[in-house]
Amino acid sequence: MHTKCCKQLSCLWVTLQSLIFVIYTQENLIGTLLAIFGNLLVSISVSIQKQSHVALAGNKDPRHYYYTKSWWSGLMLMVLGEGALFVSYAFAPLSLIAPLNAVSVICSKLNAEHYNIPILVFVERYILTFLGCVLTAGGTYLFVTFGPNSHEKLNAENIVKHVIGWPFLLYLLLGIITFCLVLYFYKQRDANYLVLILLLVALLGSVTVITVKAVSGMIVLSILGPLQLSYPIFYVMFICMVATIVFQASFLAQASHLYDSSLIACVNYIFCTTFAIVAGAIFYQEFYHEDVLHICMFLLGCTICFLGVFLITKNKRKLKGFEPYVTMDMVKGIPTIHNKGWAVQPDYNGSFSYGALENNDSVASVPLPGDQELSISPSPVSPYQPSELKKD
Repeated sequence: MHTKCCKQLSCLWVTLQSLIFVIYTQENLIGTLLAIFGNLLVSISVSIQKQSHVALAGNKDPRHYYYTKSWWSGLMLMVLGEGALFVSYAFAPLSLIAPLNAVSVICSKLNAEHYNIPILVFVERYILTFLGCVLTAGGTYLFVTFGPNSHEKLNAENIVKHVIGWPFLLYLLLGIITFCLVLYFYKQRDANYLVLILLLVALLGSVTVITVKAVSGMIVLSILGPLQLSYPIFYVMFICMVATIVFQASFLAQASHLYDSSLIACVNYIFCTTFAIVAGAIFYQEFYHEDVLHICMFLLGCTICFLGVFLITKNKRKLKGFEPYVTMDMVKGIPTIHNKGWAVQPDYNGSFSYGALENNDSVASVPLPGDQELSISPSPVSPYQPSELKKD
């Protein structure tokens, strides 16, 4: 029985190796499909998790979000999507995978705002968004068609050779100097500009994509045959990958507290894609054997994608500000604040100032009595008469 199980496992392992070898020989095709599929899954998972939070808030459900099935479904889809993206780096050049994040931008935009709108109404009402989607799709076709086709086996020896090469060392030195200067202005001079914050993210991201491709390629190559996980360079790349991802998430969280998410998505996509292409061209020498025509068409496709993403994120409905006003709709002696017909109760700490959301030190506050009657204490401000108050 034990021998039979061992034979079955051996057959399964040989089949898996054969399948991966067939996929590996397809070069860019499988990597591109995995990247597109992964970006779609990540966008759908974020939308599912968002709907879970909205449903809990709308129904006033006291449960935590991690007790809902929809949130866990979104998490599983996110794990699958990120796994597909991780594996895609092993099968396609870095310069080809990085711009495909535009697929995630398109899918997120459609899921967030237009999933319940017919396509004709969507085209009529959101013409800039539709034009951006068309441009992004056209740009994606261009840079996938004319993208680099070079793909070497990412074994430990090749990775070490690239790491100690002078092009990457020079790029790393310039990147570290730029990162330290930008970080100094951001932290010490309080230069909280979006460009500076996302420049930090892009510089870290260029190192992240290099390490992700190295780790992913070495894992896939280990499955095919020669084991690569015993080399120290694998663990060096893995540690750098985790560290840069953590710091990227930290800077993105800081940017999200200061700026609009659509603006962050647009600028971050342009910066990270540009630095990822440069990193792939320097570290992995992906454009070394490409002719000028293919490089120009690839850059044209990326530029069209940048313009499309800009139009997609630019067309966002502006939220109207909160404009409160106070009426005589008294609930237990507390004036009701309205915002276009919706009643909002003000916060109070034993007292409140009439007509203001917060207490004003220049106006005497009125204490709340124990009973449900409103008694007004003497103050420099004369009380209003009921006839002078605005009625709904």
